[in-house]
Amino acid sequence: MYKTISATKARINFGQVMKQAKIAPVIVERDGKAEVVVISKKTYDQLIVANTQANLQKRLENLHSQIRLELKGRKLPDVAEIIRQGRAERDEQLFNNLH
Repeated sequence: MYKTISATKARINFGQVMKQAKIAPVIVERDGKAEVVVISKKTYDQLIVANTQANLQKRLENLHSQIRLELKGRKLPDVAEIIRQGRAERDEQLFNNLH
């Protein structure tokens, strides 16, 4: 449960606001309207992590969509075959560099 406090009281009792924010968010009002929310560092960090994960998920979904559009129904080559080809090319380069 959050607590609401006026901006004047928050300014005067900021130490108490900080203590309360460690327990639950504190909404600071000015002229009866919510202006800011004071939250703990732990809560802030959790919000940042959640936001980052959501952004990464959205970026990944966008990349998948873009890849599907670019493939236009074609299938990607087999991963094992791509690795085999890469190793064969590497081995050939190493062999050529030795001679």
